[in-house]
Amino acid sequence: MSTSPGPQGPPKRRADAVRNRELALAAAVALMSERGASLTVETIARRAGLGAATVVRAFGGKDALLDAAVAQLLEPVVQRARDLLAETAPYLALRTFLGELIAFQAAHHAVNEQLTGLDLPATTALRAGLVGAVEEMIGGARRDGEVRADLDPAVISALIGATALAVARAEPSSPDLVHAYLTVLLDGLRPHLAA
Repeated sequence: MSTSPGPQGPPKRRADAVRNRELALAAAVALMSERGASLTVETIARRAGLGAATVVRAFGGKDALLDAAVAQLLEPVVQRARDLLAETAPYLALRTFLGELIAFQAAHHAVNEQLTGLDLPATTALRAGLVGAVEEMIGGARRDGEVRADLDPAVISALIGATALAVARAEPSSPDLVHAYLTVLLDGLRPHLAA
């Protein structure tokens, strides 16, 4: 089978190369949901049933593999934030999304760990999109008088992000506890009425 570019576009990947890439990506995504899992090429390759060299060849390196895996996990989260913005009042979108974000972060421990210092352009772009969507929720809720205006929106965004991550890492024992955390956080962001 020829892999040289033809008049119809870029070269086609061999079927086994495509399969190996999919296996490695699925293994990396699965490992991200396991607490304490090591995200080394060797661990991912073993989980995928492949050799480490095959995994590297499929992605060009560990950073590209992890970037693809995290991006696959984050894309639906970012899309959900955008959908909530389009379908729901900003404050309700914010409250709903934060609960879902905490659940996502709790389920994917390694997304927040082991990625520091890696070159992850797709992940970085998706995280920026996520922050942008949350800031849009905050801005809309402020305009609607649902979130206090005496705090800088960037401070509110940082506070929400850090709190959501801390709650997720604490692994609350029930949805009621997550709801309580969110209620305290969001009540603190409500405008204060003059006495």
